[in-house]
Amino acid sequence: MNKENDDELALFSALTKGIKPLKQDKRHFAAPQKPKRELEIATTQLHADSYFSDTYQPLLPLEGAMRWSRDDVDSHELKRLRRGDYQPDLLLDLHGMRQTEAKLELAALIQACVKQHSHCCCVMHGHGTGILKQNLPMWLAQHPQVKAFHKAPKEWGGDAALLVLIDVGELPSWD
Repeated sequence: MNKENDDELALFSALTKGIKPLKQDKRHFAAPQKPKRELEIATTQLHADSYFSDTYQPLLPLEGAMRWSRDDVDSHELKRLRRGDYQPDLLLDLHGMRQTEAKLELAALIQACVKQHSHCCCVMHGHGTGILKQNLPMWLAQHPQVKAFHKAPKEWGGDAALLVLIDVGELPSWD
């Protein structure tokens, strides 16, 4: 019986010589981790959807330059925006974008301003059909981080752009 097992083992070894074993597939049934970029996009989408409504109508001027400020903001801030005292740190060009894309980009811009402690940014909407030019002030007036906005001076786009003043919060004091 022992000799028979040895013969079978030798035969089996001869038949399987040169065969590579199969690699075992490893299956992990836990939800895969989303990349950081996907999470940022999802967060931006959530912010854009929760802040910007197309039906909200803030009290905006019917005549003169497009301008708006929150009630708690000093009226001199609008004047400083108009004169160009604030230099925008970040620029956003919305030319050629659809409304949904523009909302997402605007939410991302405001988030980036807060993250980088940039008090002023410039949003260029262009002339075009006027859809973005009409909706942009309504969207900005709804966002809680926006303190004020004014039509940009000539060097930053004039009628085709808005300078936006962002509330970045209090800077930490180093006592």
